Amino acid sequence: MIDLSLFSLTQDHFGNLELRRPDGQVFTQVKVIRAFPISNPDNGFSIIDQNGKELHWFETIAELNPHDQKVVKHALKQVEFIPVITRIKGLNTYALPSIWEIETDRGNTKLKLKSEHDIRRVSNDALLITDANGIQYLLKNRKTIDHFSKKVLDRFM
Repeated sequence: MIDLSLFSLTQDHFGNLELRRPDGQVFTQVKVIRAFPISNPDNGFSIIDQNGKELHWFETIAELNPHDQKVVKHALKQVEFIPVITRIKGLNTYALPSIWEIETDRGNTKLKLKSEHDIRRVSNDALLITDANGIQYLLKNRKTIDHFSKKVLDRFM
């Protein structure tokens, strides 16, 4: 492993990441991936090369210098797309399939739930909901959502 303070990450205008090690080694088109993107998104990261070989592991983004933190966060936003449900606003029926009107961190939308099996627990409080089109939505904490949202979830779980 290399000392995190001695390497640098840069991103070109095409969004490609480059890792430069203190010994002069340069790796182009590297990727940053989370070990546990849903259940523990703040811990466990790898920088991998084009072939998927791990070049470096770090526990938290806080281990990086401020510039590299910014580069890593931007790179992760480019590849991760899991809208977070903040509220269930309505649904057309309690029968399946049903259309849910939801509010997410990326705006309002609708999802079509085909089966109760499309709602999966990923932790004690978090749920992953997959709609009929295969889009996954994360509900981070089902215990802190509003009363109507809880009622809908209780019916379908």
